[in-house]
Amino acid sequence: MRSESARMSSAAEACFRVQAPNSTPRAITVVALDAASEVVVRRLAGAGWPHSRFLVAGSDREPGGVLSDLTGDNRSLVDEVGAADLIVIVAGPGGHAHAAAMIGQTCRLDRVTTTAWVVGVGSASDPASEQALSATLAQLRPWALMAVIASSDDYIDDMMAALQA
Repeated sequence: MRSESARMSSAAEACFRVQAPNSTPRAITVVALDAASEVVVRRLAGAGWPHSRFLVAGSDREPGGVLSDLTGDNRSLVDEVGAADLIVIVAGPGGHAHAAAMIGQTCRLDRVTTTAWVVGVGSASDPASEQALSATLAQLRPWALMAVIASSDDYIDDMMAALQA
């Protein structure tokens, strides 16, 4: 008796395999939520990820939590979420990720996956660092399917490569 694996590898089953690569490239939008993350997002944008857009969330004082691209032009959150397969929200420790809720709610309505990256953590061994990290995670976690605490910028580059950004 042939194994299931051998049967699926046969010429008779080959006609059921997809013969072409995925024709739709991934569309990723990376949003910096605070000053610490904006530095990382600007560096990533300079690396030339072909399937990614890089944005900055406006301050809490701005009505509607305006998004802008890296040149400062305003962008519609609804349009940006609608054009993306994945939204990556990036924040530094300290609890300044207030725009995460607005972005997360919009993503949830459009059923767009949201991932959160916390950057600039380094070593969180002292109580003040742990408290700052906890404050940020409390703002990000309700809105992200996956939360990543990045200990270095190299890890963020690896994540972008894994996402085929």
